[in-house]
Amino acid sequence: MTVKKTLCRALIGVAGAAVLASQASAQEVTLKLHQFLPAQANVPKLVLDVWADKVEEASEGRIKVDRFPSMQLGGSPPELMDQAIDGVADVVWTVVGYTPGRFPTTEVFELPFMVDDARAASCAYWNMFEEHMEAGEFKGVKILGTWVHGPGMFHTADPVETPADLEGMKIRGGSRLVNKLLELTGATPVGMPVPAVPEGLSKGVIDGTTIPWEVTAALKIPELVENHTEFEGPALYTLTFVLAMNEAKYNSMPDDLKAVVDANSGLEFSIFAGGTQADADGPARAIAVDNGNNIVTVSDTAEWSSVVQPIYAEWVAEMNEKGIDGQARIDQAKALMGGDCMGATSSY
Repeated sequence: MTVKKTLCRALIGVAGAAVLASQASAQEVTLKLHQFLPAQANVPKLVLDVWADKVEEASEGRIKVDRFPSMQLGGSPPELMDQAIDGVADVVWTVVGYTPGRFPTTEVFELPFMVDDARAASCAYWNMFEEHMEAGEFKGVKILGTWVHGPGMFHTADPVETPADLEGMKIRGGSRLVNKLLELTGATPVGMPVPAVPEGLSKGVIDGTTIPWEVTAALKIPELVENHTEFEGPALYTLTFVLAMNEAKYNSMPDDLKAVVDANSGLEFSIFAGGTQADADGPARAIAVDNGNNIVTVSDTAEWSSVVQPIYAEWVAEMNEKGIDGQARIDQAKALMGGDCMGATSSY
């Protein structure tokens, strides 16, 4: 090998090492984003990936978001919040109700027939989070977004139109309050995270489930049950979500990168996330229609509302025992959803 060739190769090696060093220094922060749904499901695809891509782009590559779907970092969905607090993951998306009673104020948006619009509710949720929850039940973790999904409903082996139709059925409930609703109808609530629902249905462990339309496609629910019950007006129920970040990880970041995270957090992002989930209901519903499934629409909800009224009284009493004015929280949520947050839109 000539001296000239040797010199050229050495220079190429030095240049390559310089490029790698430059790339390494450019990427200052890696965030591990952990959640429980498959990567192709609507929330990862339409909400979490959008958030991660925006953060990476706005940081000009200095922040990299590694995405871990389907609990790839280990543990179970109810452990996600603690994973964010303990630093097992840097950022998590989770259902707040997976840890019943731990974050009680969020349940105001999970009460039956409480929420009529996911955007308005997500807006109200963020406002109430800032006022009541940030320094309270969520102290010790950095919350980036708060939102709810579109209308929760039943997906069952046998058709459901009235509360009595649920009697004797084993139904997967997504939260503590949903399970109370099921008990009041005479159904047997079965607790299981969303990813376990398809196996539960196929093996007959459950006769049906409560989830919104949007997640049915990823779980192939229209292929597992033939009946779906939706409600006109306020939703039968909704679940509350958070995008949560390890506080120490956030605090360790340079101020300009904190600003990137902050710009992609808060009210606008929360409204976007809730609205995006709700918008995904339509295409998922169309799959069940195309499959020839039976869709029951309950237009008169008086009987259902009567059945679930005790949940309100019990919830208010439980909050009062915790030193929280439960009725005031209900009134505030309704006022926000019907006032400042009505017709909420997001520029996110």
